[in-house]
Amino acid sequence: MLPRLKIPMRCCSRAALLRWLTVGLCVASLVTNLLLYLANLAIPASLLVLQFAATLGAAVQLGLGARSISLRPAELAERMLKVQEDERQHLSRELHDDIGQLLTAAKLQLQWLQRRMPDELQGHCDALRSTLDDTLGAVRDVSSLLNPRQLASLGLEASLRAHLVRTLASSGVQWSLACNQRLGGIDEAVAMAVFRITQEAVTNMLRHAQAHNLVIRLQRTPEGLALSIRDDGRGFVPARHPAEAGQRGLAGMHERVTALHGSLDITSQLGLGTRIEAVFPWPPRTQQRARSTATHDL
Repeated sequence: MLPRLKIPMRCCSRAALLRWLTVGLCVASLVTNLLLYLANLAIPASLLVLQFAATLGAAVQLGLGARSISLRPAELAERMLKVQEDERQHLSRELHDDIGQLLTAAKLQLQWLQRRMPDELQGHCDALRSTLDDTLGAVRDVSSLLNPRQLASLGLEASLRAHLVRTLASSGVQWSLACNQRLGGIDEAVAMAVFRITQEAVTNMLRHAQAHNLVIRLQRTPEGLALSIRDDGRGFVPARHPAEAGQRGLAGMHERVTALHGSLDITSQLGLGTRIEAVFPWPPRTQQRARSTATHDL
């Protein structure tokens, strides 16, 4: 995602260079006019006022433009993730409402036809109905992955557990989710980040790691909500700049943690598995409560 920002940033640099050039020309013109004026040449004072106003206007424009594009990494990541989540929610609604309804209508039509089909075609109707059921289930699963609506209703722990059960049911991976403390009151943005990071880690493990065991742990600490994900897979070599190295999933993890001012540590070695440690700091109003309850909940 980050490499796509290079072109807009280059465009912004050219615009800034153009503004600086405009300011330089205005200043040079003003100095020249002042010299001519001091040399008692016939230069109207109104021209000097006009040149001064132009220079002042260009300087103000330059200052405003610089402030408008000076986004901190956390702010930039937050805006990018907001756009990404909006797109996922839109796709989820399209899948659930439009495609899901069309598949349901197709099932109803098939049931109507099946009641009127001769016996020799009933087997084909049953196969088609099974295909429609599988397709409708796949659409619902994808819609749920794009927009985990259960986060608001079930909470973070139950949502993660449901996702792990659904995703790892036929994988043969032995997994555990440890939450020794109640996770109520977690900020919605933090809960979404934890869910997405876990989702990405599990997907990468299934695609590449060939792991047999997966351990996920969530814990309240005085510093913030700590997420730990470990597997015993093949491991890999984490890149220093994941986006440039094509490690899009890891880049997305870094973006989510950066947007919430947290910390992320990814440790992996070939043949020794992978460990992902993330900490999401508490909002200022809940830091004291976290310090006072962290030891009692253990």
